[in-house]
Amino acid sequence: MKMKKIIFPCLSLLFGFLSIAVQAQNPSLKEKMTDANDALHLLKPAYPNPYGVVNTADIKTVLDRVLNFLEGATPIKVINKDTKAIITDYSKIDKNSVLEPGVFRLTSYEWGVTYSGMLLAAQNTADERYKKYVADRFGFLADVAPFFKSISPEAIAEPLMRQMLLPKKLDDAGAVCASMIKAQLEGIQFNGRPLIDNYMNFIMNKEYRLNDGTFARNSPQHNTVWLDDMYMSIPAIVNMGKLTGDHKYFDEAVKQVLQFSDRMFIKEKGLYRHGWVESMKDHPAFHWGRANGWAILTTVEVLDVLPENYPGRDKVLALLQAHIKGLAALQSGEGFWHQLLDRNDSYLETSCTAIYTYCIAHAVNKGWVDPLAYGPVAVLGWNAVSTKVNAAGEVEGTCVGTGMAFDPAFYYYRPVHKYAAHGYGPVLLAGSEMIKLLKNFHVKATDGSVQF
Repeated sequence: MKMKKIIFPCLSLLFGFLSIAVQAQNPSLKEKMTDANDALHLLKPAYPNPYGVVNTADIKTVLDRVLNFLEGATPIKVINKDTKAIITDYSKIDKNSVLEPGVFRLTSYEWGVTYSGMLLAAQNTADERYKKYVADRFGFLADVAPFFKSISPEAIAEPLMRQMLLPKKLDDAGAVCASMIKAQLEGIQFNGRPLIDNYMNFIMNKEYRLNDGTFARNSPQHNTVWLDDMYMSIPAIVNMGKLTGDHKYFDEAVKQVLQFSDRMFIKEKGLYRHGWVESMKDHPAFHWGRANGWAILTTVEVLDVLPENYPGRDKVLALLQAHIKGLAALQSGEGFWHQLLDRNDSYLETSCTAIYTYCIAHAVNKGWVDPLAYGPVAVLGWNAVSTKVNAAGEVEGTCVGTGMAFDPAFYYYRPVHKYAAHGYGPVLLAGSEMIKLLKNFHVKATDGSVQF
């Protein structure tokens, strides 16, 4: 033991003398090591997606590709389902008349989001083609609706018109209704008020509810609350308040947000569960990406419409801020968010990433959250989303329509497809809001990082 105590100090001294000797023979070694460290510091990271400051021209290019694709993918014609002949005289619409099929459905909830995205793109790019896309399709639907309505509902061959005229669930009504109201508020001229009133009558008076008035379904279990239904109902309701000036719609919107959130927002994580079943003793929490997207999109829309200091608005704002904090903590290094947000081995998904990018950028633009903390999150998100819009303007990497389940495999293995309609509206919203963000803030790259 004594021998070891003697040897170790001696070895330490020996190495110290050798180091001094080497530096004496090569006095520039230390400087060379410093130079090498500086050089390593300057090495460029191998980012898998674009990184750094984006510019408005590049964003507009991406949005234009989407617009050009959708113009051809969503025709506005009535045809005979048997002969395929085009019907230009709408008075001749009968039980054999249908809308010319396109890639996407003109009256679906996904397209309600797309119409809203087009309207925002028109506002933030000053390109009237986006507004015309909405005007053309809403004008068409409003023009043909009375002629389809004159047919016995059971005899209508066109499912999209049955869905619009006789909605059976919130998916049939809310998102399209909200976008129609926004179009009217934007000054687009079409005979939309009968359609809006029909939608609102279903939402307010016919949709199934729990005893406390929360919108609910009887699938997959009796008295199930779906997070998706926040967006399928509340934005239409709050925008109806703006259109009519009737505050009963504001009150209903706030009530629904808070009652959904009481059941479904997990404060510890800053995330929402996808579903809640009244009869369950334990409530599983699967944090599905797009469902959380519907929730945050809803709170953003409610805050946009509610007057300042309106009762309950402060609670909605606090929910949004907590949700953004929870989401930002889970953004991947690639800029995307995962299909199941807190499970990093689930795939990276486009539609939820685009929705979060829009909502976070919008919250920054509105002053609801700190731009220094969350501006870079939005930039990284857009850089990721932009890689999923291919040369044809198709949006890739979007999860297809998804029900509710209580096991992870269901969500992990949902397919993705470029014709999943859920991706297009969110991409338009995200790109449009990013253009506004870049106009509102000086964004720069400092030491390779994005700074606001």
